[in-house]
Amino acid sequence: MARFIKILFLLAAGIAASAIRAENTGSVAGPLTREDFIKGVSGSFVSHFNIEGDLQLELLRAWSAPARVASNWSVDVSEYPALVAPAMLARCRVFADGQVAAEYTITLHASLWRDAWSAREPVTANSTFDPAHLEVRRVDFLRERDALPATVGDRTFVFARAIQSNRLLTWRDVARRPLVRKGDFVEVAAIEGMLQVTMKGLAMENGAQGDTVTIRNPESRKDFAAQVVAENRVQIRF
Repeated sequence: MARFIKILFLLAAGIAASAIRAENTGSVAGPLTREDFIKGVSGSFVSHFNIEGDLQLELLRAWSAPARVASNWSVDVSEYPALVAPAMLARCRVFADGQVAAEYTITLHASLWRDAWSAREPVTANSTFDPAHLEVRRVDFLRERDALPATVGDRTFVFARAIQSNRLLTWRDVARRPLVRKGDFVEVAAIEGMLQVTMKGLAMENGAQGDTVTIRNPESRKDFAAQVVAENRVQIRF
């Protein structure tokens, strides 16, 4: 019995010691570093502007950390610029353990790195978009604002113009492949509830999937708008 009580006492002492160690291994108080300050500002910008890619910020003026230590530092941007640009001005507050420790007006240099499409070889106009002719290049989208992201592009696109090799692609270089072409007769479906009536109409402009195009009734010569739903097919819903 005495041996059993001794074992229980040792187990309780071990649990208490573990609890003490766990309590003492919390966050260690320290000053706010320049790197953590920039990381906090960058995270706020990414969340506020819903940024895709690797946003890199640099402080263009001297910066002094708050003259105190804390276990938990956080940065809150209180005034953002109108848009993300290579040079920006912002206001922010720094919190130390939940209390305001400092306020800053900062001047930033920014770059936003993302993958973009570049032509590996010459591409002809009106050919179907094919990544086999392209390669991925890492570029700063704050300087190459028209660059075509590598996340965009499939066989529903065509090259809108001829492209030379080793050139960065832009949004102007591609277009959605038209399913309806100007001057072609298309099938028009007029739908109201469960009722559907079909007829032929003359397309007055090109249109890709989902586009609204002008269609002419060949008999009445009246124009109306319809949505492109498939190859040479449009529909109107009432």
